[in-house]
Amino acid sequence: MIGIPEKAKTFVNNRWLVFVASMWVQSCSGIGYMYGSISPVIKSTMGYNQRQIAVLGVAKDIGDAIGFVAGSLSEVVPIWVVLFIGVAQNFFGYGLVWLTVNHTLPPLPLWVLCVCIFVGTNGETYFNTGALVSGVQNFPKSRGPVVGILKGFAGLSGAILTQVYLMFNFPDEASIIFVVAVGPTIVITSVMFLIRPVGGHKQARQSDDTSFLALYGVCLILAAYLLAVLILQDLVDLNQTVLTALALGLVTLVLLPVVIPVTLVFFSPRSEEEEHLLNAEKQEVIDHGKTEVILSEVEDETPSEIDSLPAEEREKRISHLQARLVQAAADGAVKVKKKKGPRRGEDFTLTQALVKADFLLMFFSLVLASGSGLTVIDNLGQMCQSLGYENPHIFVSMISIWNFLGRVAGGYFSELVVRKYAYPRPVAMAAVQVVMSCSLLYYAVSAPGAIYIVSVVMGSCYGAHWAIVPSAASELFGLKSFGALYNFLTLASPAGSLIFSGVIASGIYDYEAKIQSATNLNTLTDGEALTCYGTICYSITCGILSVLCLMACVLSMIVVYRTKRVYAKLYGSS
Repeated sequence: MIGIPEKAKTFVNNRWLVFVASMWVQSCSGIGYMYGSISPVIKSTMGYNQRQIAVLGVAKDIGDAIGFVAGSLSEVVPIWVVLFIGVAQNFFGYGLVWLTVNHTLPPLPLWVLCVCIFVGTNGETYFNTGALVSGVQNFPKSRGPVVGILKGFAGLSGAILTQVYLMFNFPDEASIIFVVAVGPTIVITSVMFLIRPVGGHKQARQSDDTSFLALYGVCLILAAYLLAVLILQDLVDLNQTVLTALALGLVTLVLLPVVIPVTLVFFSPRSEEEEHLLNAEKQEVIDHGKTEVILSEVEDETPSEIDSLPAEEREKRISHLQARLVQAAADGAVKVKKKKGPRRGEDFTLTQALVKADFLLMFFSLVLASGSGLTVIDNLGQMCQSLGYENPHIFVSMISIWNFLGRVAGGYFSELVVRKYAYPRPVAMAAVQVVMSCSLLYYAVSAPGAIYIVSVVMGSCYGAHWAIVPSAASELFGLKSFGALYNFLTLASPAGSLIFSGVIASGIYDYEAKIQSATNLNTLTDGEALTCYGTICYSITCGILSVLCLMACVLSMIVVYRTKRVYAKLYGSS
């Protein structure tokens, strides 16, 4: 009979508890998603114009994109140190913004506020890195679901923090900045010592699939609940009691997954069958490691037809070939070629990955497709206004919910691809990019209901990328430098959006607005912004983005072709 102290120790070291704690970190880490809510407050209290608010937005985007330091630190320091640095940056960055906006401090220059917002938002990269690195290390055989769920909760964090702000009924609007500064600080400081690698591969259970299904169920319920709350708040003027009750219900759903580790540790003793399964998996890992050594030594000399042989026969043939090569090398008849650097599936540093074609193909595919998705998301408000919708925030809320569901679904279905068919995970990315291309083309031809289709499809497909790509990167380039690899890949979205939104979309919008203004003989006063109406404002842009998504699909399929053998070795026997 195991005592309570032993149970408590097992509970603290349970990988599912670490995973749930990482979900809580992610549920309040999407600080960048809150900018749309805090920028009007800064604009009204500081007397800024739209251009100055845009400059602050650029500082936010840069802070959200630069994660090299967080990725590098995750390789040399404990995860809690990475999280603590993020907490400090978030607290001091947005804390200074709050003190400035509520006039506790004298008005700071614009450049100082830019630095504060950059530092505060950059803390998000530390939260993401800590949660994802511990997640993929503790669940090396379930990377897709883990990354999808964690990134999904990050996508919902803006809506969650907003509901918490409404629950407390603060006396002024500037308090939402206070929530951004203090909320993540309290939550992440409370759980940061739990988030760490705990040898998760040794804790495999037959019930793991059931646990993931339970988490998927919670995610679906959470998304449906949040969507219902947003629609209710939009249609009905709710009193404070109802708002508080709705927010408490949301917090309860976020906390609910802790039932999984509690049940596994305290109410579900491991059966003998599961012990045998665990021992078998350990032996499989050992045997797999031995086989990989043999394969890595003779990979270049292995005939391609050997791959199609049964596992036992294939191992005999490879061992025989290796023995012949060793003997020939000893006799001086042949020189065995030693390949420099790691091979795909082994641990790469960021520098080593940057010279690999597969990594660069994935990055540029992400620039084209994810950059297109972010362009639509950033311009969704203006797209709705150009079509005559007076309240575009309902579409913004919709795209956030579908972004969450896309991340969860992307991790789930890409995992099915690699587990069931041992096929490269990037094929799921290619499929998503085809769907994106079709939805953008649907808008480009001015089809009915296009704004609804684009909101749903682009939100979900953009989210799916951030479940699929990190998982694929960890499989092809290892876990040792996963933090640095992931944070480099996150540069793809803002890099693509900078060109597609800042040059293409805005340029076409202004061009069409000028034509409409000239046609209607309207004279603009000083400072008056150009306004475009109709589907023409963004139809050409969507047509261009549709082509770019198809190009991204081609790059993804090249990665699929190049990595078939790698995935066959990784998952062929699973």
